[in-house]
Amino acid sequence: MRIIAGKFRGRRLKSPPSAQTRPTSDRLRETLFNVLAPRIEGARFLDLCAGTGAVGIEALSRGAEHVTFVDQSRRMCSLIEANLKALEIPEDAAEVVASEATSFLRRRAKKREPSLTVGLVPRADQPFDVIFFDPPYAADYEFVNLISDMGGQLLTEDAVLIVEHHKKRDLPDGFGSLKCYRTLKQGDSVLSFFNRAA
Repeated sequence: MRIIAGKFRGRRLKSPPSAQTRPTSDRLRETLFNVLAPRIEGARFLDLCAGTGAVGIEALSRGAEHVTFVDQSRRMCSLIEANLKALEIPEDAAEVVASEATSFLRRRAKKREPSLTVGLVPRADQPFDVIFFDPPYAADYEFVNLISDMGGQLLTEDAVLIVEHHKKRDLPDGFGSLKCYRTLKQGDSVLSFFNRAA
């Protein structure tokens, strides 16, 4: 895998030793970031079910302010950390969390509850501008409802959620307040883009 564009363009990333991890392909990442280009500079980005971290690292390469990488596999988290270190990405620009996705989102939203928020919100706990969610293709995507339910605790007002899924797996037109406004198909994969309903 390589970084497609930005300050780390052309740099290669360490890949997982096992075929059980399905990294987002270079072509699909290029398609994704062609769409996201106007949103990336200065964005807070969540790479959920991050795997190798290639998507989040691509966001950093293109000017994202901060990326949080979440994966339940400690082995994959170590791989992400190795890739970040090899690129000399500053510690304050990235956070790697070994956690199941739902558990992470619940903990993160709880930190943002109004009753627990006093004064300035710590940088690490601020809501995200972009969430990229790439679970195993057999996953239950209904869990996207959780992101919708948590609304402003996880997402900025004009945030976008992108879900990668198999072409044979149709997602609903919306999850709660999040509505699908665009889909892109490439090979066996589909990217579905959601934002808050007006």
